[in-house]
Amino acid sequence: MATLAPELKERLKLDRASAISAYDSHRNPDRLTTELRQCVDRILTAAWRELAMPDDSALVAVGGYGRGELFPYSDVDVLILLPAAPDGTAKERLEALVQLLWDLGLEIGHSIRTVDECLTESAADITVQTSLLESRLVCGSRKLFTQLQDRFFAAMDAQEFFQAKTLEMQQRHAKYEDTPYSLEPNCKESPGGLRDLQVILWIAKAAGLGDSWRKLAARGLITPLEARQLARQERTIKDIRVRLHLHAGRREDRLVFDVQTPLALSFGFANTESRRASEFLMQRYYWAAKAVTQLNTILVQNIEGQLFPQPACPLAINQRFNEVNGLIDIAHDNVFETTPSAMLEIFLLMQQHRELRGMTARAMRALWHARTRINAAFRRDPANRALFLRILQEPEGILHALRRMNGLSVLGRYLPNFRKIVGQMQHDLFHVYTVDQHILMVVRNVRRFTMPEHAHEYPFCSQLMANFERPWVLYVAALFHDIAKGRGGDHSLLGMSDAQRFCRDHGMSTEDTELVVFLVQHHLAMSHVAQKQDLSDPAVIREFATLVKDERHLTALYLLTVADIRGTSPKVWNAWKGKLLEDLFRMTLRALGGEAPSAARELRSRQNEALRTLRLYGLPEGAHERLWNQLDTAYFLRHDASDIAWQTRMLYTRVDADQPIVKCRLAPIGEGLQVTVYVKDQPDLFLRICAYFERKNFSILDAKIHTTRNGYALDTFLVTEPAFANSYRDIITLIEHELAEALLHPEVPPPPRKGRLSRLSRSFPVSPTVDLRPDERGQYHLLSISAGDRNGLLYSVASVLAKYRVNLHAAKVMTLGERVEDVFLVDGPVLQHARSQIQLERELLDALQA
Repeated sequence: MATLAPELKERLKLDRASAISAYDSHRNPDRLTTELRQCVDRILTAAWRELAMPDDSALVAVGGYGRGELFPYSDVDVLILLPAAPDGTAKERLEALVQLLWDLGLEIGHSIRTVDECLTESAADITVQTSLLESRLVCGSRKLFTQLQDRFFAAMDAQEFFQAKTLEMQQRHAKYEDTPYSLEPNCKESPGGLRDLQVILWIAKAAGLGDSWRKLAARGLITPLEARQLARQERTIKDIRVRLHLHAGRREDRLVFDVQTPLALSFGFANTESRRASEFLMQRYYWAAKAVTQLNTILVQNIEGQLFPQPACPLAINQRFNEVNGLIDIAHDNVFETTPSAMLEIFLLMQQHRELRGMTARAMRALWHARTRINAAFRRDPANRALFLRILQEPEGILHALRRMNGLSVLGRYLPNFRKIVGQMQHDLFHVYTVDQHILMVVRNVRRFTMPEHAHEYPFCSQLMANFERPWVLYVAALFHDIAKGRGGDHSLLGMSDAQRFCRDHGMSTEDTELVVFLVQHHLAMSHVAQKQDLSDPAVIREFATLVKDERHLTALYLLTVADIRGTSPKVWNAWKGKLLEDLFRMTLRALGGEAPSAARELRSRQNEALRTLRLYGLPEGAHERLWNQLDTAYFLRHDASDIAWQTRMLYTRVDADQPIVKCRLAPIGEGLQVTVYVKDQPDLFLRICAYFERKNFSILDAKIHTTRNGYALDTFLVTEPAFANSYRDIITLIEHELAEALLHPEVPPPPRKGRLSRLSRSFPVSPTVDLRPDERGQYHLLSISAGDRNGLLYSVASVLAKYRVNLHAAKVMTLGERVEDVFLVDGPVLQHARSQIQLERELLDALQA
């Protein structure tokens, strides 16, 4: 055996290389997987014969290898089938065989069993049963293999197998969030992947209905056209999986960002001005996965009907549709041909009849094949336009209707521009959904504002929505707000034109049309103002109030903005951003109500509220005055009343403290810690504070920098660290002590480290930008930076600012997924000279580079 293993291994290597080399020319994944399987068959047969394995035993391929296909780096699962328990001599031969198989370098999964043991294991484990379902004789005793097959299928309970595999499929889908549209899908396990196709063939074979798409079509479970579609989509996904294996050089089924571009290039896709090559590849995958998902639903339902026949007792809903066992069915096969508007009516009826659980396979199939009849004439028909609006205006079932319409390609046919963004990726690193799924998620979020059972999630949004007339208008705006993504140009302006045309064509009122167009055009404006501009500046509020014009526009924009941010990624939204938006809403509402934005009025309001809080804590009358006399208007406008009261309680007796004072508390809004530093102002203070937080791996979400009249820095930071999510309270004392010590005994800050970029940022790098310009009054400069996020980024920026003696007065630090967008209010002599300002900007760009 010592010489046998190298010889067989080399032969296998050459055969595999030849098959893979041929694939480069024919690009047929079925041919490659068959040839790779045949390579292994020949080697295993040679090994079996060279070791003179007993004639009454058999080597059986199981699992995917048994199915007859082998991907470049897939496991090779084999069963060594014995007529009886092995004796000593047989055990030695078996050990030699298994050792040889491993020596060949194959990823072998093996089991050694008798027929009785196979049946016992199969009855106890659905995975073993599934594996044996696809068993295939490689070499050895055909008689023994036939005995296994006969007894296995005789013991098969097709109904029980169906229930087990469909439950397993539901659990797998839940693991992948029940969507084929993940930005990094698993082409084998995700919904719409190869596993869904395998499940169909497993349950069909177990039920004796066939083991190929052609045979299922012959049994009437699918049409010949559907069989061809399934075969085509299966070939597409197999091709992607083959290339994944070859690119990775190992078993890899995840289409992670790192591999999408090289795979796209291998398919011949190229970058264009508006889209990446990887976007074309992923859209092809998503369309294939979507078709698989739809046909999978039809097939599972048809097979279930064969295995669990139920008497059909149609209950007429109207002349076109019936209810059959809780599902909506068509009254006759050509309903959609004779009445095309029924393609929209079916969704409306499902909204109106909540007892309906879905569509019958017959109805889905008919609708799927009739969808191409939704053309320009269909879209111009006033009856169809009225039906579509009614779907959006129904009190219930709106999101389910839109999702079903998207799944069956009806929505994209009715809204051609929506069809263009189905399966389209977004490479801004904070969207975790394709564009169409993000849009539907935003519709979902707006819809939830209307539902009492979800009022606890966003009470303020639910309160506003309860008084909002015609909330369905917001659903229209949500449908169009990102519909122009990927076309090139400003998607807000392009989408605005689409929305305006839709509203006009569907007879919406002038008032509602104007609101929808406004929302689509300005759907990013509120988050931009709240997160990047100084809300304590009355001019900012006045300008935003001029933009929104009235309370209805303001309310609609606020609701859409919250729904939009929440619909990008669970990681993007946090309570701090929510508070910024709500503060902007309330300030703007007062301005729209005739109350001119006034810094003096806002200052008095916050001071009075802070004093009320201080009285509750028993502070003596006038105790605050010594500290407050050292604080200017900017401090009171940039801090909440609760912050003012908290800091006053800490500092009113220590206004002239010699030692640094560091105080922490749990963040009053959201997660994290609020850290206040009070110390005599000193050079590089912001840098040293950032250095401390960088060492502790804390992320700085917000920073308020202030210098008192008596020369003290009063700085407040909002910091988070996921590792301490459940124990922030436990580390408060530690941070207070360590940071105070670091400020009391300053050391030369270490040079910034180039923190490692995340995998996503490496795959889709963000080009750093630096924008430095004076504010309207010319008193300060606004420094805006954008870059890919990494550890120590803010510390790197602080190091450059310290080097140029730039003073920091305020900071807004915003993280959007893998990208940061920070805004700083700064001043300093260096900013008064164009040459030194340019040099500062260059060094900042260098600091932002990964």
